[in-house]
Amino acid sequence: MSDRAKKIFLAICIITPFVLYTVYYYSIMVKNAPYRFADFESITLNYGLGDSLINRFNSKTGEYQFVNTRDSLIKTNVKLKKDDLLYLHRKAAELGFWNFPEEITADNKSEGSVNSPHYYLEYKYKEKTKHILFDAEYNEDPKLRDAAKQLITEVSNMISEARERQMD
Repeated sequence: MSDRAKKIFLAICIITPFVLYTVYYYSIMVKNAPYRFADFESITLNYGLGDSLINRFNSKTGEYQFVNTRDSLIKTNVKLKKDDLLYLHRKAAELGFWNFPEEITADNKSEGSVNSPHYYLEYKYKEKTKHILFDAEYNEDPKLRDAAKQLITEVSNMISEARERQMD
């Protein structure tokens, strides 16, 4: 076999699988394209103890109601900037939000899990909506629990930061 034929054979053995894998990888990315920021509409976060999700935020309307430390229901309007929403969209993608199950709740309905914090988080796009119901007592999959907690914490921190910006 000539030196040139060896180089061609080597190139085919290395480059062809790389190109095929690249096409396969990006075809999956394009298939999940409905979760693009260009199609993004709103984020909804509801939370509270047990089934009472009295604390609510909707990024589309800006409505935010929460119970303060004195057990008073406060209603206010908080608008998130486009950069804030982009950050939350990217954080959701980074944590794998699109692959979360719809319910991340403890199987045993013990007294503790009924009164534990529950969170409802929804990302709404033009053609698709992804939502989860998360129970803070969930302990089956630690990685899933930590990712869900981190995303909910990021959203609530962003709401708090936006509220503080508007108060200044």
